[in-house]
Formats: sequence, C-alpha cells, structure tokens
Amino acid sequence: MGRDVLNLAIGLGATCSGCDVTIVDLAEYLPKVLSSVNIVFWPTAADLKLKDLEAMGDGSIDLALYHGAIVNEENAEIARLLRRKSKLMVAFGSCACFGGIPGLANLAAKDILLETVYGTPSTDNPRGIKPQGEAVVGGYRMAVPKRLDAVLPLSGVAEVDYSIPGCPPQTSQVRDAFKAILSGNLPPKGSIIGPAKNLCDECPRKREEKSIPKIVRSHEIIADQERCLLDQGLLCMGPATRAGCGAKCIKANMRCEGCMGPPDGVRDQGAKMLSTIASILGLEGEDRMSEEEVARLMEGIADPVGLLYLFSLPSSILRRKLGEV
Repeated sequence: MGRDVLNLAIGLGATCSGCDVTIVDLAEYLPKVLSSVNIVFWPTAADLKLKDLEAMGDGSIDLALYHGAIVNEENAEIARLLRRKSKLMVAFGSCACFGGIPGLANLAAKDILLETVYGTPSTDNPRGIKPQGEAVVGGYRMAVPKRLDAVLPLSGVAEVDYSIPGCPPQTSQVRDAFKAILSGNLPPKGSIIGPAKNLCDECPRKREEKSIPKIVRSHEIIADQERCLLDQGLLCMGPATRAGCGAKCIKANMRCEGCMGPPDGVRDQGAKMLSTIASILGLEGEDRMSEEEVARLMEGIADPVGLLYLFSLPSSILRRKLGEV
C-alpha cells in the first residue's frame, strides 16, 4: 500500500446499502478518497458487471470493501471472488462483520421464512407462488440464487483482513481507515478499526445505581437525559458494545442497540450483556424472592434474542437456533 492510486472494489451481500451512503457521506474528505482510488467494481454506484470482476487478475484489486451479510449462494460467490482478486479484504459494516439484523433469520428454518413472507394473510399472494430456482419469462431464463441454510458474516466464507463495524460505520472510522490504507500505515491484520473500549467509556451520562428493580421499555417512560439509561431500567447495550459511534443514540435519548458489536476481549456480545443484566437486576432482596417473582423480573426482557443479539447472532457462540434451520 502507500501507492498514489489504489484499485478499489466495493461488493455487497444482503444489505440496505446504508454502508454505501457512509462513503458518500465523507463530505470534504470524499474528493481526497476519489482522487486516490480507481473504482473497479461498485454495483451500487457504477455500471460494472460481475463479468468485469471475473475478468480481473487475481490480486489486481488493492482494497475490497464488502458490506452485507452472506445469505445466498450469490453473496458467497461474489465474496469469494473479491477475496481472490484483492490484496486486502475489509468487512464493512455490522452485517459483514457479525451477520447484522439479517442474521436474526437464523432463528427459523428457511422453509418457515418463505412461508412467513409469501404464505401469510398479510401478503397479497392468492396463488401462493414462492420463489423458484429457475423460471423462463418472456423467453429469458431467470435464476434466483439459492438461499443458504444459515446467514453468515463475511468471515464465514472468506478470509477477512480488517473489520469496520457499525450500522452504518461512522464517517470518522471510514476516514481513518482510508488514511491508514492510503498511507500504508495499517494496524496488524485481523484488527477492528475502532476503539477497543466499550460505549460506557464515552457515554456522557451519569451512572449512580448498582441495581435496578425492574426492566422498562422505551415506550413506557420518558428517560431522564442526564442519568444512565440502565439505571432507569432501559436495557442499554452500552456495557457490551464497542465505542466509536460518539454515543449518538444515547445523546438522542435512545438506548444503544449494539450495532458496533462487542469490544475487545468479549467473545459473545449477548452473553456479556446477559451477565451485566444478571449482576444488576433485582439485586436487593433477590435472595428473598420467590421463583415467580424472579420470573416476573425476567419477563421484562421482551424478545431476548432480538435484544441481546440484534446485530451479532451469526457470529455469536449460539450462531443459530438448532433443530429448525
């Protein structure tokens, strides 16, 4: 690295393309990036085809950013192809890093997912048509990529050199990453571009309580904007989430949902948060509680997987619901 102009490819899997917007959102630094790269593949923004990528020589791309989860065979094929063509492969955004929100599909078998999307009363599909592997329309053969048995992060199908988490990544992270890449001043391979500490270390709120009597949901209270959200009973994921976002959700009086993934030293984000909850929930008088009272406390955690693993289920220790996928 450290060359004047780099060949840049940006690939995508199952994604909302918010990560693409982050690149455009570099604002005044964007001209510097664009003058330093030659974009050789970016389906979202340029009319480049898969055949163009296939024609490139192995290792001819200096940097590949991949955003989105790996959901089907096409996602996996493009990810492996980019890996082979590229010197550096970066998992860009929480879906590529951890599986992201699409990873919650790992809670159900793919047949159940198809039935939910195409066969329930909320869908206008009177003939009950579901996606087929191949179909001929107007004389043209069309193919739908086969869905994988489980959603995977990028590392599930290709070697990843660096990770930039976030939903989407912060522009400051992207700017720092481009600076490091363009200068050749890169951290060790395998590094995550972002602070190692957790979000609580950069949160401006005051934490005073050591225990909480019950759990509340966001629509049940108007949170005090000065006090720690956990102190107020809201299950903020800050203790189990990497810093680097500037606590934007917290400053908007919303709890952290964990999109930056776990900080350094934490293998499983959901398990870390569950441990935190267990250490503060109902601590006073817990030894005198009946099983029913403890159960009522825990019932305050609506949708535990959706809360604890909203962005990280495919890369967690659990990975998916066994027996149904």
